[in-house]
Amino acid sequence: MPELSQETERGRGAAPYGLAEVTGPSMVPTLYQGDQLLVRYGARVRAGDVVVLRHPFQQDLLVVKRAVELREGGWWVLGDNAYAGGDSTDYGTVPDELILGRALFRWRPRRADQRSPLALVRWALSAARPVLSSDRSGRSASRRLRAR
Repeated sequence: MPELSQETERGRGAAPYGLAEVTGPSMVPTLYQGDQLLVRYGARVRAGDVVVLRHPFQQDLLVVKRAVELREGGWWVLGDNAYAGGDSTDYGTVPDELILGRALFRWRPRRADQRSPLALVRWALSAARPVLSSDRSGRSASRRLRAR
């Protein structure tokens, strides 16, 4: 269930930007194990944004989810992987004060098995991408919300 390494919090201080490493499958296919995120702390959150938050029941645990909608009591957040769990369907809305920031950019490190020239080209073309907000019609999180 953990989503980010604890290195996100180390040395953060008052810096508005930080790095986070993704662990766990809850945001697949948007984010994968080992992806690095550039996070803007304190950024305004809109529906569809990928956010970093403190887990409501284990506040020393940081997770990354998609903010789906603002409800009474906070944000309803869901993972893009409907089978991974560990989102608002388990713990309800997340209070605003537990939302730390918004993911802006994703860097996918090269795997050790990506050695052929073709594999290197594929990696180079897809390694760095902005983390885009989704519209309510296209992402798995939104489809899961409408299905309830």
